[in-house]
Formats: sequence, structure tokens, C-alpha cells
Amino acid sequence: MLLNGDCPESLKKEEGPTEPPQENGLDEAEPGEETTGQEVIVIQDTGFSVKILAPGIEPFSLQVSPQEMVQEIHQVLMDREDTCHRTCFSLHLDGNMLDHFSELRSVEGLQEGSVLRVVEEPYTVREARIHVRHVRDLLKSLDPSDAFNGVDCNSLSFLSVFTDRDSEDSGKRKKGLEMDPIDCTPPEYILPGSRERPLCPLQPQNRDWKPLQCLKVLTMSGWNPPPGNRKMHGDLMYLFVITAEDRQVSITASTRGFYLNQSTAYHFNPKPASPRFLSHSLVELLNQISPTFKKNFAVLQKKRVQRHPFERIATPFQVYSWTAPQAEHAMDCVRAEDAYTSRLGYEEHIPGQTRDWNEELQTTRELPRKNLPERLLRERAIFKVHSDFTAAATRGAMAVIDGNVMAINPSEETKMQMFIWNNIFFSLGFDVRDHYKDFGGDVAAYVAPANDLNGVRTYNAVDVEGLYTLGTVVVDYRGYRVTAQSIIPGILERDQEQSVIYGSIDFGKTVVSHPRYLELLERTSRPLKILRHRVLNDRDEEVELCSSVECKGIIGNDGRHYILDLLRTFPPDLNFLPVPGERLPEECTRAGFPRTHRHKLCCLRQELVDAFVEHRYLLFMKLAALQLMQQKASKMENSTSLENGSPPSLESKSEDPLGPEGSEEEGGSASGLAKVKELAETIASDDGTDPRSREVIRNACKAVGSISSTAFDVRFNPDIFSPGVRFPESCQEEVRDQKQLLKDAAAFLLSCQIPGLVKDCTDHVVLPMDGATLSEVMRQRGINMRYLGKVLDLVLRSPARDQLDHIYKIGIGELITRSAKHIFKTYLQGVELSGLSAAISHFLNCFLSSYPNPVAHLPADELVSKKRNRRRRNRPPGAADNTAWAVMTPQELWKNICQEAKNYFDFTLECESVDQAVETYGLQKITLLREISLKTGIQILLKEYSFDSRHKPAFTEEDVLNIFPVVKHVNPKASDAFHFFQSGQAKVQQGFLKEGCELINEALNLFNNVYGAMHVEICACLRLLARLHYIMGDYAEALSNQQKAVLMSERVMGIEHPNTIQEYMHLALYCFASSQLSTALSLLYRARYLTLLVFGEDHPEMALLDNNIGLVLHGVMEYDLSLRFLENALAVSTKYHGPKSLKVALSHHLVARVYESKAEFRSALQHEKDGYTIYKTQLGEDHEKTKESSEYLKCLTQQAVALQRTMNEIYRNGSSANIPPLKFTAPSMASVLEQLNVINGILFIPLSQKDLENLKAEVARRHQLQEASRNRDKAEEPMATEPEPAGAPEDAASQPQAAKDPPSPSLQG
Repeated sequence: MLLNGDCPESLKKEEGPTEPPQENGLDEAEPGEETTGQEVIVIQDTGFSVKILAPGIEPFSLQVSPQEMVQEIHQVLMDREDTCHRTCFSLHLDGNMLDHFSELRSVEGLQEGSVLRVVEEPYTVREARIHVRHVRDLLKSLDPSDAFNGVDCNSLSFLSVFTDRDSEDSGKRKKGLEMDPIDCTPPEYILPGSRERPLCPLQPQNRDWKPLQCLKVLTMSGWNPPPGNRKMHGDLMYLFVITAEDRQVSITASTRGFYLNQSTAYHFNPKPASPRFLSHSLVELLNQISPTFKKNFAVLQKKRVQRHPFERIATPFQVYSWTAPQAEHAMDCVRAEDAYTSRLGYEEHIPGQTRDWNEELQTTRELPRKNLPERLLRERAIFKVHSDFTAAATRGAMAVIDGNVMAINPSEETKMQMFIWNNIFFSLGFDVRDHYKDFGGDVAAYVAPANDLNGVRTYNAVDVEGLYTLGTVVVDYRGYRVTAQSIIPGILERDQEQSVIYGSIDFGKTVVSHPRYLELLERTSRPLKILRHRVLNDRDEEVELCSSVECKGIIGNDGRHYILDLLRTFPPDLNFLPVPGERLPEECTRAGFPRTHRHKLCCLRQELVDAFVEHRYLLFMKLAALQLMQQKASKMENSTSLENGSPPSLESKSEDPLGPEGSEEEGGSASGLAKVKELAETIASDDGTDPRSREVIRNACKAVGSISSTAFDVRFNPDIFSPGVRFPESCQEEVRDQKQLLKDAAAFLLSCQIPGLVKDCTDHVVLPMDGATLSEVMRQRGINMRYLGKVLDLVLRSPARDQLDHIYKIGIGELITRSAKHIFKTYLQGVELSGLSAAISHFLNCFLSSYPNPVAHLPADELVSKKRNRRRRNRPPGAADNTAWAVMTPQELWKNICQEAKNYFDFTLECESVDQAVETYGLQKITLLREISLKTGIQILLKEYSFDSRHKPAFTEEDVLNIFPVVKHVNPKASDAFHFFQSGQAKVQQGFLKEGCELINEALNLFNNVYGAMHVEICACLRLLARLHYIMGDYAEALSNQQKAVLMSERVMGIEHPNTIQEYMHLALYCFASSQLSTALSLLYRARYLTLLVFGEDHPEMALLDNNIGLVLHGVMEYDLSLRFLENALAVSTKYHGPKSLKVALSHHLVARVYESKAEFRSALQHEKDGYTIYKTQLGEDHEKTKESSEYLKCLTQQAVALQRTMNEIYRNGSSANIPPLKFTAPSMASVLEQLNVINGILFIPLSQKDLENLKAEVARRHQLQEASRNRDKAEEPMATEPEPAGAPEDAASQPQAAKDPPSPSLQG
């Protein structure tokens, strides 16, 4: 849905960036890209407005755009306050009805100012159901229960709780003189040093949630369905309503609308009751019969439309909340109906009958993609079908595990069963028929689906025309892993043996190949670095493949070429695959590899393969360049300059191979690389002329393991070391090279990637804050989670061990919760449904409670059945009468956790109980609870848990509210939008903020076009836009964009995700700049509370946060409070950046300023001296900062002397002393803002061409000018140039770099 009225300005870009895209690094995109600029304009610039005439209200006009569908106008009308109660209507233009699904531009005669008439249509059963459903949604529109229950892509957002306070009073406040009434004292638990970590503030009560009651009950009547003769009178269904005034009425939904009938609960009388009022809308009828309904419904709708649209739009994928408050369970006709119908497949009446998922997924891929509009349409369709499929698959997987779906092979034992529901095929992650016997049995069968999903993701991303993959979703629920797949047409009628025409169904004994498959897979082999190779089948014939042997090719009845079982798309990880007779390189053996893992499906991540190949490419260039230059040098001596200039710049590069995009951003080393590339091209061009240069290339190729001897081309054979695969004699040499390449890749992971990660953490290039962000950072570098133990070992041995304290804590917490998750999975499989909450609370007690011997409550306590019912055949998996879980003790669980950590991660934990773990490693129980809940899908009651009580267990079974699925799925991408986003970033880095801003706005439009309104990438886009607007001095625009970014981050990533914390901090800065001081403070306090909950106090990010809070408090003259935060920031900075760092110097200066304001000059001088010393040693006497600091010291000394004089005067002359009034300076808002900008890494560049008539803006601009001139040489220091830390996964790609390199003034438009 396009957000009408919400973002017309972004949809109607008049000018559109015509030139930028061409000069803008879009050259790596497909051909046909040159026209991008013009196409974008075609899409966005021609919005127009139409007039809507609806019965009973004034006509109004509506802004629309030509590529919207008529249906979208319907959506807008169903959302508007005055027309929201209509669902069954059509739109007419000049008496002709418009087709729902036609685009507006195809409608004859529709233009600026056309009048569209809303015409009520007769109801059908389907339309009547939709209407009732819609009314129910309107009644519950402010009710958060759907978000807490994880239904219908609703999720939580709490931003409005913190921002609404200020919107009321910001109008009254003038130039910051009346700042007294702000209450700045935070709750006790937010102050530095507090040990208390409460859970309840995580979800503060929103005042809109106590919903106004419009009706007591609205439900389907027991008299449904209407009998035959009533049907012939037009009765569609009957509703039963109890109004707020306790009046019970029965309502008939007929083809003409809704009216009261004379039925009661026990007596059926379908005749109309008086008043005989027939209304086309249920709402209008209820308005007639219940005054309370009329009043409250109007208020409710007013509130609903006042909420920010981002608080109510559905997210693309469901986000689950791990805590929820106690909720009353209310009657709800729609939910009740859903439970008995759509959830079980009786879908006659519900829109969206069973969909043919496979057909939808494949046809969207086949859509044309020649130009931008086509690609947008295609990507939008792919994304939509994927998110729908994911939702359906998740529902189905839960139904399967809950035992609500009949198996297609019901006679087999439960582990072996397979299911079909809603045209999706479900199988359980167990080793059926010993398929994975050689690979690790059930453990391998559990891992295979996740690997397969990675394969599907990869082939989808390469997107080769003509090659199809299955829709795949992997769902972990109640200890089981379910794979959901779309169904290849015809596969169920045939035997698998007959249908596989490529690959092998028995891991390489029988292998077949097919020319069309080879041709299709050949196209993927280059981007995926897969080597085309030959293997032997059981008859010793050579068969050629271009994938691993298990990858199967099946031609469906629809004639499409499908590939499935992609679990070994990437090469094996030899560190975890001991092969008899093979020795690993020394780096691996030194680290204790190869280790036996519990399955043999360990493979390298795609990121690692890419990084390794990039690394090899640099090495290849170095070798070739060096040899060539030596040759050239021997011909002529004057090329020495090049020889000296180029390789060193490469040395630095080859240590941390960048991603393919990364290389353009690195100014200095890139030029060296460019020279080398140039050389490589000259080599390639003079084929025949110089045999010696060909020799050079051949040697370089051989040295880096390239498969071609004339050009660089490194690929992997995924079948090497695969048990059961044999290679022909003729290929032995190739196989030997491939084995070596795999060993090198395994060594590269240990010798480059893991040290690189630890170095980035030490330099605070990445700042993970919880388990998820740490995993993300590891995966971006291609390090699998099974290496977590190795990463921690390296952290422990690092010389900068203290600066890595936060990484160590997060890593240990992640190690413990992952080990606990492994145990929890098998633990849950033995629990039947009735014992689920008891079992989960018992597990949590053993895991987190200090209570020494928790006792599990067996479910039999509540009800005693008369006779044991005989065992049913078709039980849900694992529903054996099994109470083995009840005997677990904390000692045993922790022993198992330590054992699991040793076996899986090869790390020795030194703790026998949760209290020891907390003590030894400085962990927080609340953090462990959050991590284990997120990993396993547990939802617990929002209340304060007494983990440390030794007298009663922390959790009771009432505290476990729900268990949600944990879902893995493919994330389709918006490629064009991403190109725009990247070129926008590049522009910003070069200092062209205006052009950058336009490109990023364009990217935002395209993202909206593909993803709808809600998505993580849109969030990154909005954050960067906000930052740019802020730098260009447009605070209002910055605020509005950042507010959207916060809301979106809360909704899509979670209310306490580290990314959300980041967004809160940025919003606070922009609020402060717009003089909304109390809002800024409450946002910062919220961010601090979330950080404490997610990690604790001792994190480098906390220094930034506390500096922010301290500065704002200083600005509102709360000096003592301000000092608490600033001194904590100083301590944290000193720990994580070292006592000599420039960040610490700045911190000293900030503390000194507050002491100066308090007139405590001795302390102020002490701190400023410390800062001065750091500046002097780091930057030298003559540096701007050092001079500034020494000036400030002089000024402080003078004030101190003046104060002392006054004091002496008082002592000498007593009360009659003649005292000159002392000047105590309250800091000006501008100076506080200036410091805030510095610590948040924002440098102002005076380039806003806005007409800054009013004085305030003029003053601000002078400040920015001073700031910019002062900061120009500050740009070399990390302090001022620190860009915001990479919190979220996308952040690495989306760091606003405006902060990094202030351009020289000549560049600014």
C-alpha cells in the first residue's frame, strides 16, 4: 500500500536525478542501465488528484499516482476516518465501474480533478465476512494483543510513549529560558553504577492500550448457516452482539446490508425487529442501537488515524516479542473462526483459497527485467510472494508439530512422517531411512535444511534465467526442525529415482548428468566459484557435473528445470572434517585442527569463499606485477618509482581483503591497486607479442591455485572429500590442487579472518552489543559460529585483552546460551503439549535461578482422567508419555552446558552453576534470559524475576506465556534501489551532500516500491537521510526521517535490538537540536536502559551514550547529575580506548566544563590538565586542539584566582566586604550542541543554501562555520571523525560517512 498522504513529497520528486546515476559507479550493473535516471522520473513525477464522492459525507480530494491500482484507492478509503466502515463498494467514473485490478493510468478519461463516485454493492457471504472482519479490526486497532501474540505481522513500538510528552509543551517554550520545569532525574535503575536490571520498563504501558469499550461481544450466532428458505430471502449469516449497555441483539447480514432480527439465544425468528433499520454498514447499524458505541467508536477512529502510520502497517515478516504483560483473554469472533477454518485448510470462504505456491514463486521469477520499471515490478512481486509464503509455511509447520495435520504416510513412525498442507510440503529434521548415515545421522539431518536454505538463497541471488529453486523455509518449533518447501508439479506422482535427471540420490553411487543442466549451472559457476568437474558413477563411467553430487535436477510437469538439495553448494570446511592421510597447514594444526565435528556437513560460508578469492586475487596481482616490473626494469631503469610505489600499498590491503565493493572506497591503496589492474590489462592485451609476460602470468596463476593458466580464476570443487564420491584417474592432478586450495581456505579463516575480526573489535570498527550482532559480525567475515571458541581464545590471548572485555562477555554469553539451546532442543522433544509450560519454566529455573533444587510440576496434577485412554496411532511427534524432563537438576544442566561448550565450541567454561558463571565472566542473568528466549522462541511474562532468591524458584509455569517458532527464510533484495543507495553513499563520502541526498531519496522511493513501507534496508536509508538533513541544517526534516527510522527499527528488528538503541540516540540528538530537551533526555534514558538490559554498563557504546546524557544535563544545569554520567563515560573510555586516547582527552574536557560551571576550579583544572597532556603527547604543541586546551587552562586559572581573591576578601573583612558579583556561566545551548555534534562524529560543512532569514539560524550557522574551521584539522583524529558504530547487519554497508572526511570548501555547491 502506498502511504497516501504520508509521503507524497517523496513520491512526487519533480526533478529526479537525471545526471548523477551515469557518473556514479552504476557501471557494474547490467547493460541497459544507462537510462536509469530518466526511467525513475517517468515513474515518480506525475501524481494527480481526484475527487471522491462517498454517501453521507462531504466530497474530498485524494492524491494518487498513475501506477497505483484502483484497489489501492479502496484500501485508502477503508483506512480513512470518515469512510473506514465501508468495505463492499465499487468506484465509478462517469457512470462506469472501475476494475479493481486495473492501473489508474489505463483508466480512460481519468485525469486531474476527475470525480470518482463510491457506490455500495450488494453483499455475498465472502464480502459479509470481510466486512465483519474489517469492523473487528477497526475495533481492535489500538489493541496490542496481536503484536504480543505474534499474529498477522503486527509488532510492538514504544517510541510514542517517549515522544508524546514533548509535543504538548514544545509550543509554549521560547528561547530555552524557561527550562526550569523539566524534570531530569532518571529512575534509579538508569543511573551509572546501579546494579538493578528491571524487566518491566522494557514494555511501558501505553495510555492508548486501555481501549475504549465499544461493544461487549460481537460474534457469529449459533443459528448459522441460514436455512434454505432464508437463504432465498437473501440471508447470508447471523451475528450475535451484546452492546456496552448490556442489550443483546441478533443481526442478519443480508445481500442488502445489516438489520436486527427477532431471534434470541434459544429461539430462531429471522423476521426484522423494530426499529426496522437496514444499513449497508454494520457500524452505522450499531451507531443506531448503542449510543456508547457511537461515541466510543468515533473517538477510537480519531485516535487510530492520529497514530503514525509506521506504528500500524504490517511488517513483511513476523517479529515475535520475548516478553508480554498479563492480558485478559477476550471473545473474538474472527480469531475463533480462523482457528477452526483457515488454520486447518477449510478455506472456501476466506479470501486467498489455497494458493499454488510453487506456481506463484516461479512465475514471479519469470517476469521480464529489461528496464527499471520491469525490474521493480518483478522484485516487488518476488518479495511479496516470499513474505506470504514464509507466513503460510510458518503456520503450517506449527500445525504439523501441534498435531493438527494428517500425515501423507500415517502408518510410519512419527519421525518418518511427511505432511502436505496448503500446497506446501513439510518434513521433519530427522534422518529418515538412514539417508545421512555416513554424515552423522540425525545431527546431519538437522543441519542439512539450514545448509540447503543457504544454497537456495545463493542461487536465488545469482538469479539465472531458466534455473528454478523451491520455495524453502526452515522452522524451529518446540524442539523440532521442520522444512517447508513448495511442491514441484508432478513430483508426488512419480518415484524420485525416475525423475532425477541430474545429480545423485545416494550421495554419489549412481550419478547422472544432463546437458541443459550443465549449461544452466555453468552460468552460476563463476559468481559462486564452483568448478565444473567429473566424477565416477557406480559403473565407473565419467559423469560431468557443475555442482556437488547431492544437488538434484528434476524437470517438473510444468517443464521447468528445478534444482534441489543444495546443502553442499559451498566447499567443505577441513578444520572440522578430519580426513585420514591428509595433513592440514601449520596454522590449522597449531590451533588444534582438524577437530571431529558431530556431523560431516560443515562447509565454508559464502562470505569466506569470496574473501578468500579476493585475497588470492590481490596476491596474484602482486606476484604478476612484481615480476613484470622486474622485467621492465631490466629493459629500462627509469620505472623504479612505480616499483617502489605500488606493492607496499598492496601489502596493507592484502591483510584484510575487502569485499568486491569495498575496494573503491579505500582512496590510497586503491590507486596502487588500480596501477596493478592496469598492468594486468596490458598483460592480457599483448598476448602473442611477449612470451615472457605470458610466462609471468602462468607462474602467478600456478602460485595462487587458479584453474586457468592465462587469467586469474579460482574455483572450488564442492565434491572434494565427500564420502562416497570418486574421481577419474585423469583428474588426479586437478583433485590434488583442489585439496590444497581447501586446506589453504581453512588456514585463511584461522590466520586472516579471525585475527581480522579481533583487530576490528579492538579498534572498535565493529561494536557488537548482543549475541545476534556478534554472530552477524562473525558471519560477515565468513566465520561460522562453531569457531566461537577459537575467537574467544584469541581474545583472551590478545595484548589488548581489556579493550576486548565487552566482546569476551558477549562471546561467553553466546557460548552458554547456544549450548543451552542445543540441550533445550532435545529436552523439549520429550515433552507432551500439556506439560509444555511446566517443562519450560523448569528448564529456565535450572538454567538461571539460584534456587538449588527446583521441582517440576507434572501436568497430571490439574486433572485426573477417569481411565487411561488407549494410545492413538497418529500422535504429534514426540508425544510419548514422557516425564524424563522433570528430573533435570541445575547441577546436571550446567554440567551438560560445560560439556556441550567443550564438545561443540572447544572452549572450557569454568563454572558449575549460573551464579558461578555470572561471577566469573561478569554476565547478567537478565541478558542470558533475553538471549535464550530469542534463540528458542520462548515468551515470558513481563514482571520482575527474583533470579537470586535461594528460597523459591524464579519461574513458575504461569510465567511462560507462549512458545513461538524461530524461522529462517530467504530475504529477496531490491537490487536497483541498493545501487542507488550505494552511489548516494559514495557521493556523500566525496562531499557532494546535495547529490548524495537526492540519490538516497531516490533509493528510498525504489525501496518503498519493492518492499512496501517497512524493511530493514529502508530503515538504514532513513537514518542516512536524517543525518544528511541534519548536517545541512534542516532539523525538522532530520527529525521526521529519524522518527520513522526509530519506529521502523522497533517494528522490524525488535524494541531492544542494538540497532534500535542506536536509532534512539540519533533521534535524541536531533530533538535536542530542535530544542525539545525533555524528549531528548527521555530518549537517551530509554537508550541507556535498553543497553543495560541487553548488555550491561561496561560497553564502549555506553561512553558515547553517557557523554550525550551528561552534556544534555549540563545544558539544563543539572550539574551533579551530569557529572555522574560524564565521569562514568570517562572511566569507560579510558578502559576501552586506553588512557592516552583522544576520546579520553575529550572526555576530560567535558568533565572539566561541568566543574567549571559548578565553580569547582581545582577539579576542573585537574581534568583539563589531563586532557592537555594527552593532546600534547599525541598531537604535538602546535596542534589546534592542544592550543585550545591550553587557552582553556588559562581561562580556568584566571577564574580560580578571581574566586580565591573574593574568598580572601570575605575572610578579611567579614560581611562588610565589597564583593564584585561572580560570573557563573550557564552553558549556552549552542555550545552544548556543538559538543554533542563532536562526540557523535558529526562535522558541519557550511553548505545549506536555505534562506536562513531568522536570526537564530544565522547564529547557528556562525557556530557551524567556527566549528567547521576548528574541526578541519581535527579530521585526522579518531575522536571527531568516529562514524556511528556498526550496530546492525546493514550498518556496515550504510555508515553515513559525512562524518569521515570533511571536504575542502571548494567542493561545496
